[in-house]
Amino acid sequence: MLFITLASYSHNMLKLIEFLRNYHHQIFKFFLFLTAVVIIVFVFPREGKFKYEFQKGKPWPHEDLIADFDFPIYKSEDALEEEKNGIRSSQPVYFFESNKIVEEVRVDYQSMFEREWNLLISNSSELNESLDTERKEEYYQLGLGLIDSIYSLGLIELHPLIEGKKEDFQIQILKNNIASPTELSEVYTVQSAFEFVQAQISEMNEAEKELVLNCLEESLKRNVSYDQETNDHFLELELGKISPSSGMIQRGERVIAKGDILNDQRYQILLSLKKEFESEVGSASSTEWILLGQALLVALMILSLALFLLHYRKEIIRSDLKITFLLLLIILYVLASKYAIDSESLQLYIVPFCMLPLIIRTFFDLRVALFTYLVAILIVGFIAPNPYEFIIIQMMAGILTLFSVLNLRKRSQLFVSALIIFGVYSVVYLAIGLIQEGSILDTNWKFLGWFLLSALLTLFTYPLVFIFEKIFGFVSDVSLMELSDTNSKLLRKLNLKAPGTFQHSLQVANLAEEAIRAIGGNALLVRTGALYHDIGKMNSPNFFIENQNSDYNPHEDLDPDESAAIIIDHVIRGVEMARRYKLPDIIIDFIRTHHGTTRPEFFYKMYKEAHPDEEIDESKFRYPGPIPYSKETAILMMADSVEAASRSLQSYDGEGIERLVNQIIDRQISEDQFVMSNITFSDLTKIRKIFKKKLMSIYHVRVEYPE
Repeated sequence: MLFITLASYSHNMLKLIEFLRNYHHQIFKFFLFLTAVVIIVFVFPREGKFKYEFQKGKPWPHEDLIADFDFPIYKSEDALEEEKNGIRSSQPVYFFESNKIVEEVRVDYQSMFEREWNLLISNSSELNESLDTERKEEYYQLGLGLIDSIYSLGLIELHPLIEGKKEDFQIQILKNNIASPTELSEVYTVQSAFEFVQAQISEMNEAEKELVLNCLEESLKRNVSYDQETNDHFLELELGKISPSSGMIQRGERVIAKGDILNDQRYQILLSLKKEFESEVGSASSTEWILLGQALLVALMILSLALFLLHYRKEIIRSDLKITFLLLLIILYVLASKYAIDSESLQLYIVPFCMLPLIIRTFFDLRVALFTYLVAILIVGFIAPNPYEFIIIQMMAGILTLFSVLNLRKRSQLFVSALIIFGVYSVVYLAIGLIQEGSILDTNWKFLGWFLLSALLTLFTYPLVFIFEKIFGFVSDVSLMELSDTNSKLLRKLNLKAPGTFQHSLQVANLAEEAIRAIGGNALLVRTGALYHDIGKMNSPNFFIENQNSDYNPHEDLDPDESAAIIIDHVIRGVEMARRYKLPDIIIDFIRTHHGTTRPEFFYKMYKEAHPDEEIDESKFRYPGPIPYSKETAILMMADSVEAASRSLQSYDGEGIERLVNQIIDRQISEDQFVMSNITFSDLTKIRKIFKKKLMSIYHVRVEYPE
């Protein structure tokens, strides 16, 4: 019995291992999508959602709404802020009186008087006769009396809160921790203190006045100072007394009737009900159900993206790296949105959502960028404070931004997109505000500042694109433009070492670019791939006919199989050189596939004629491959073969060129070189016409000029 159980267990394990081996790609992709759902749901707040949508200024479209529980009517943010500002403006201003400073002033005055008196005696012979010790004591006591008079009321610090106030403005002065209400006229400022002193010594001569004034000017200090801590404490107490609500709605009371216009009061009542409802539904007893609902909604949104890719972008769904990239962007934007919503100093609209479609459009097509963007904003809409407004604003801005910047190839395009984003944000927001408020005067203009900041953050798209290129190995149009520059280091080297191959590559690039434009594809990618596809010929340029400048052909001294090996080797050498110069993998793929698994027919036939009875090992005469896997790589194979073969034509008439093009493409089809590329017979028909037209224009017969 134990043996049977172990055998059954072993059999089941083998079946499981076989299943995992056969479907591990699909399982891993499922794991990626599931991980994205789990992370997003984990980020979501555990609170319910009010089941009614409503807009200010519009009629209530639902049935009469009856309160199921008691709830307070919360004040609006504007009302609360207005009430707080009222308290701030009416809050008493507290100052603190320091006795210690008065003692310091007395000590400073004594030393200052001694110095000034000695200076006065030494500089005036007349005063030496009239001023004696008794007069010195008299002036000294006069100054002390003035100090006592000033500090009996206090010398106040000028603070912005009391500047410009009238003399009857009342402040609170803390003396021994007891607050005394005092008018500004009852304390001295520096200016009024010196006016008082000057009035008291008005009958003295100038020397005596200067003596007293100098001593007091250097000694007097403000002893009544603004008390920041006390002011903050009492202000916090008063602000804490503000009630967040202004009334109650009882259970069973009608909240709003069908058709009622949502004026300010009714709108605030509904917002209060929504707040209380979501708080109550988000209690611990219902958290599991909320979690289930969030998981289902997010899973459906992610599933819609997966189905879109599965049916319309199979090349993306086949790549784990590309799926990870798209899901990572969605997760990052959900995290940024949650942080902005939870933060008191930020606002959701500061998040640069329009950067998302621009980044995706850089690496993928317009449809993928638009669909992924819509999925992202719909998911964020689940947690946005005003989902209807948020989704409308973001959807309009994202769509118009995408269609205004179809290909991100210049830095100036980002500035244009930033202006468009800010303009669309502002217009849509103001339009919604006009619908809800019926006036532009009630618009919250702070939102325009958030929109501007979000638009400016979009300018960071370029550095982010560079980072994602390095992390995921993608290639943007900007990078392709840099690579396709014929002044780049590797292409200049190709031009110097193998000028014939360089010219051949230029012609192939022109042919392939025109063909891909006709059937739809990445023209910049195929052009760049064409420029680099033959760089392996630099190792032995003279063995390729386009680089031979004399009648001598080095292949004449070699056997056909040796010549074939040298010709085939340029693909392997090209891949090695591309890796050494750190070309992107997507460009290296053009080098690998531009001959597929075809044969160098010329040397194969020569070897066959020279060894008629020998069984030939065809692997020696076949390129290593792989075969083309996309429209772009397939077109490069055709363009390369057609351009090279066209150089051997005896006459460049329409019939000869047409026959050449058809023969080459038909042979490649018969050898199954295009079975992995998503190219159709309709595409091939268009490509043939393009090649014929381009070759005719290249090799058109010129008029013979007279000698």
